[in-house]
Amino acid sequence: MRKKKLGDLRKEIDKVDRKIIELLGKRGEITSGIGDLKKSKKQPIYASDRESHIYRTIAERNKGPLPDDSVKAVYREIMSACLSLEHPLVVAYLGPELTFTHQVSMKKFGSSVTYLSCDSITDVFGEVERGNADYGVVPIENSIEGAVSHTMDMFVGSPLLICSEIYLRIRHSLLSKARSIKSINTIYSNPQVFGQCRQWIEKNIPWAKLRDATSTAQAAKIASRHSKSACIASGLAAKRYELKVVVKSVEDSASNVTRFLIIGKNMGRPSGSDKTSIMFSVKDRPGVLHDMLSPFKKGRINLTKIESRPSKLRAWKYYFFVDMEGHCENKNVDKALKELKNRCDFVKVLGSYPKA
Repeated sequence: MRKKKLGDLRKEIDKVDRKIIELLGKRGEITSGIGDLKKSKKQPIYASDRESHIYRTIAERNKGPLPDDSVKAVYREIMSACLSLEHPLVVAYLGPELTFTHQVSMKKFGSSVTYLSCDSITDVFGEVERGNADYGVVPIENSIEGAVSHTMDMFVGSPLLICSEIYLRIRHSLLSKARSIKSINTIYSNPQVFGQCRQWIEKNIPWAKLRDATSTAQAAKIASRHSKSACIASGLAAKRYELKVVVKSVEDSASNVTRFLIIGKNMGRPSGSDKTSIMFSVKDRPGVLHDMLSPFKKGRINLTKIESRPSKLRAWKYYFFVDMEGHCENKNVDKALKELKNRCDFVKVLGSYPKA
């Protein structure tokens, strides 16, 4: 068989590209119609259960040679553009730009939405509550340092719900304008990042003074002003602030992963593979926590996380945060939650959403 020439192959690609453009246009038209229907019924534009279904279908239908992650990245941008046709979305995140929260926001919503940088987790919640943003993105826990207590505390008084979750593999680098690690005398970073790199710092650069910054991006900005300073941040920050990557992957654990939450005003429908988050408080007595959790054992519901936080209103009063498998509309989960409400002083469902 005659081998095809480069020009012939490019003509075939041009034909495929024309079809793709036509289909994208058709998808956009259909999406606009869906947006009109959602507006008339006052339904939320972003549907995490629908997103989860699309990504699962993509993985099932993809026969290669492109890997699933690559195809998913393409579809993320397609869905981002289509969402903007339905409604110009605004997403608030813990900023500034180039923080890991900003990166995960882009990974979740793509480049066709408007991003609103916030100085604190409190501000992210506030912007969504006031309607200045449709959704917010906040960190909730890290595989090394544990829960982000500020985010958990915000749920106590906020009406917002968890709409979705996403995990990000965290890779930290030592960035600086210095020529070598030996000439660095000060390192800037976020306190939680220092915790994730503590062993590496003690072993490789124990003489350096550690200085806290509000974010890794701010740390990079400060380090860019001083020749003997460094920061621990992402590789993207190095490009923005013209810093050199002195050492890559300075995190203590190769499995350094942070879980982020998407918060909004509406809860998603069941997707078939969901998680539910709740919080509750109880009167202190022997065995009370065992009694509160027994409905979930009886319903054979797997609890994936339990954390406690002081209420800050009364001494020795605590709120318990629990994650479980299943949607709150699931029969067994619904029954367990109703039983829990009969036993507790306070119960709040924080959201049901697709498992990442």
